[in-house]
Amino acid sequence: MKKLLSVFIVALLMLSLGGIAMAGEKKEPAAPAKAEKPAFEKSELTTVTATVEAIDHATRMVTLKGPKGNTFTFKAGEEVRNLPQVKVGDQVVAKYYESIAIEVKKPGEATPGVTKEEVTGRAKQGEKPAGVMASQVTITATVKAIDMNKPSVTLQGPEGNTKELKVKDPKKLENVKVGDKVVITYTEALALSVEKAEKKKK
Repeated sequence: MKKLLSVFIVALLMLSLGGIAMAGEKKEPAAPAKAEKPAFEKSELTTVTATVEAIDHATRMVTLKGPKGNTFTFKAGEEVRNLPQVKVGDQVVAKYYESIAIEVKKPGEATPGVTKEEVTGRAKQGEKPAGVMASQVTITATVKAIDMNKPSVTLQGPEGNTKELKVKDPKKLENVKVGDKVVITYTEALALSVEKAEKKKK
């Protein structure tokens, strides 16, 4: 539950920074005749590659060298399948994906609460070690109050806690009503793979 609470706090901070509908990198289309509820989505993919500097298959101790030359030694647990396939010089590629989506819905279109989904996977026997871990948390809060003078909006979380957030652009609140639901979806995924070292040219 601490993780869910931290995700909720992060989402609230993002709301307070840019309002319920923060402007994305793409330009917003012209407003239709009937204004839609605000929505926002942002994602980021980070890739880091390290090199296997040393490995002891008996003790399962592995030393990696990062892109900046820093080294890190750790013990690969039994959950790391196919460790004997890893050799000095191999490349360990880590890809981390993170995204957050915020959408305002009318009453009845969403129910306050928290849902969480997790997915894991790893390489088959005999293959180079690889694995993927992904999780998605969706939190639905309720708009309890709107103050156009500040301007600000007060959200009530699924556990009853409330938080007043300042909104930079009051126009973003024009189509938000008390009782609306704010659906916050946080997704993160980590994929690890080991690639063979490139053969040196003679």
